[in-house]
Amino acid sequence: MLRHAVITGWGHCVPDRVVTNKDLEARIATNDEWIWTRTGIRERRIAGPGETTSSLSTIAARRALACARLPAATLDLVISATTTPDHLLPNTGSLVQQALGATRAGAFDLNAACTSFLYGLAVGAQFIATGALERILVVAGETLSRFTNWDDRNTCVLFGDGAGAVVLEATDEECGVLSTVLGSAGDADHLLAIEASGSAKPATAETLARGEHFITMRGSNIFKLAVRAMTQAAVEALAKAGLAVADVRAELAHQANVRILRSTQAALGLPWEKFVINLDRYGNTGAASVPLVLSEYASTGAARPGDDFLLASFGGGLTWAASVVRWGDVEAIIRRREAQSVPAHLHGPKRPIDRAAGVRTLQ
Repeated sequence: MLRHAVITGWGHCVPDRVVTNKDLEARIATNDEWIWTRTGIRERRIAGPGETTSSLSTIAARRALACARLPAATLDLVISATTTPDHLLPNTGSLVQQALGATRAGAFDLNAACTSFLYGLAVGAQFIATGALERILVVAGETLSRFTNWDDRNTCVLFGDGAGAVVLEATDEECGVLSTVLGSAGDADHLLAIEASGSAKPATAETLARGEHFITMRGSNIFKLAVRAMTQAAVEALAKAGLAVADVRAELAHQANVRILRSTQAALGLPWEKFVINLDRYGNTGAASVPLVLSEYASTGAARPGDDFLLASFGGGLTWAASVVRWGDVEAIIRRREAQSVPAHLHGPKRPIDRAAGVRTLQ
């Protein structure tokens, strides 16, 4: 019997602190109009003292589990998708697993930069498709502000912090992750990089003084590669799923830059109204970008059983990915699981899906 990985829970978390374009005017030579017209960003969320990638990820994960009405103890695996782990050791996935109380689950980190969540989604879907595992949490969190040079106007206006998570469960219904396409081209020229603090260039007083632990990026080169790679991956993912562009209910793409999104939209021939946008409020949240926009969208109740969603991303590495996800009848799947799969004493609280969060389309 063919098994699919269906999304039954979703959640997200962003820090309380808001940094607007006006706030940045006081620090660097820029202004709100310059940032807005070039990026589509109005503001971003920045982690405060005590907030970490694992703490934001844990909150997003708890919300996803509550949405799925699933206790953490029933998870088989936690995949943490991040470029900004709390530590090199221990891995962030294990910290999230421990904080959740997911005592039966394995845990690991996955780093494909901004594409990490879609890579994690693909890995989780394969574990389920093979029959190896039944329930997987894929959580993506970032604290990119900790690696941002706030005196570099080319990068500091772009990034924000946050986390998003989904619960994947096995189903024999024709829904869930229908196709995935993964790609990579080694970034030998370091177009998008954090040069220091790895084993090739360990952190020293000299690397810190030169700011080599900050994100650097050659924006014009990245722009062209991002549009081409995301478009091609999206076309391939749709073909693998046996779908056409017209079948797409909504595009949930990496929220990096509105010009990248506009160019990708034009290349695909997908109406702009089908692109779900929260870039203006959060900026580029790296690996958290796609699950954050997915969680906000799903929380409005806009996702209906049978809807086909196109997910696409591009990031450092260089990496790119696309996936087609068909929305399942989540409530029916949860009810069947509660009745058949999970022992009664492990049932989560029967809480309604939170539909309060708003989603706006950039005009």
